Amino acid sequence: MLVFVIPLKSAQVSNSWERVTQLFERCLKSVCNQTSLNFHVIVVCHEKPKIEFTHSQITYITVNFSPPKETDPVAKGDTDKGRKILKGLIYAHQFSPTHTMTVDADDCVSKKLAKFIEQHPDSNGWFLNKGYKYQEGSSYIYLKRSNFYKMCGTCNIIRYDLNDLPQIAEYDRGYGYYRYYIDHAKVRDILKNKAQAIKSLPFPGAVYILETGENLFDNSKRLRFSIFNRKFLNQSVRDEFGLYDLQQSKEICQL
Repeated sequence: MLVFVIPLKSAQVSNSWERVTQLFERCLKSVCNQTSLNFHVIVVCHEKPKIEFTHSQITYITVNFSPPKETDPVAKGDTDKGRKILKGLIYAHQFSPTHTMTVDADDCVSKKLAKFIEQHPDSNGWFLNKGYKYQEGSSYIYLKRSNFYKMCGTCNIIRYDLNDLPQIAEYDRGYGYYRYYIDHAKVRDILKNKAQAIKSLPFPGAVYILETGENLFDNSKRLRFSIFNRKFLNQSVRDEFGLYDLQQSKEICQL
C-alpha cells in the first residue's frame, strides 16, 4: 500500500485561506484519483478545511503545535511542514504501508502511482526525475525532463522503513530535527550513501504548481519555460493528474 502524507499550512499563516483550501481540494482529488484502491491519504493540519470532497481513504489529523521558534519566515514554514510530515508518517504505520509519499498541498500527482507501487512492493522507492511545471490558468504545461526532485517537494516515494522515524517523536524542535523530511532534494543521495538507493520513477509523477500566492518559497525564478518542453494542456493530462482550472471550478460552485 502507498500512503500519501499531505501537510497543510494553517489559516493563520495563509495569505488567503480560501485560496489554500481551493488548492488543497484539487490536490486531494488528484491524489484520490488513483487507478488502484490500494492507497490511503493522511492530511495533517491545524484546522480541517471546509471542502465538499470526501473519500473513505482520507484521514485528517488535527494538531495544535505551537508556532515554530525560528524568526525567518521560510525556516518557520519548513519547521511547521516538517513536524506535520513526521506526524503523518508515524500515524501511517497503522495502515501497514509498503511505501509513503509526501505531497505538497498545492500540487497534483499521477493517478498511476498507487498501481505502480502495488506492482513493486519490495523496492526501496523512487525519486521523480521527470515531472510537469504549471502556472495557474495557463493553456500549456511544461515537462521538466530531469532534476524535478530538486525543484518540487512532491518528489520522493520511499519504502516505509527507510523514513528514518524516531522511536519517540518530538514536535517542538527546530528545523534541523525535521531536515530529512523537508530537504527533499537530498533524500536520493542520503539513501544512496546508505546503500539503499532509490530509482528514477519511469514516468512523470507530479505537477508542480507555480505562483499560487501561497508557495513557501518564491518560485518565480522557476518560471523559465522552454518552448521545446511545452505542450498543450489536453484532456489526457488533465485526467491523469486531476488538473482542473480553479477559477472555473469556483464559478461553477457559485452558480
